[in-house]
Amino acid sequence: MRLAVVLCVMCVSVGGCRTKSLFDDTLPRHQFEDYDAARSGPTPAAEPNEFGEMEPNLRKRLGGR
Repeated sequence: MRLAVVLCVMCVSVGGCRTKSLFDDTLPRHQFEDYDAARSGPTPAAEPNEFGEMEPNLRKRLGGR
């Protein structure tokens, strides 16, 4: 009985990881993205940090340039 429960939980957890994202990456992130790209060039969504790992580019996307 316990083995069946463990197998069911494992199947559900593995199957849940293969979902597609909520929004498509090719769609604009906000209604002013075309204007911003024409005015000052496109702003990348992510940048590498000091350790080389990609992280969201929040400072440039939300704040001043």
